[in-house]
Amino acid sequence: MDKRSSPRNRVLKAGTIEFDGGSIPCMIRNMSDTGAMLDVATAARIPKDFALILQGNRHHTPCRVVWWKEKRIGVTFE
Repeated sequence: MDKRSSPRNRVLKAGTIEFDGGSIPCMIRNMSDTGAMLDVATAARIPKDFALILQGNRHHTPCRVVWWKEKRIGVTFE
């Protein structure tokens, strides 16, 4: 059962996870108005709250991690 408040659309966009002390490149795999699923090389250093920066438009979106599994994380937009 899907618990999302809005449907996610498949995308393949480059992004950057930015937080105090650093940044990590990521790939945005799907996205909706309320959140996204991100692929990362490692989820070990990623804090609970960060800004997601979309390549191209450089828009900063505040995010909160709601789940993670190995190299994939799910976030909600704040």
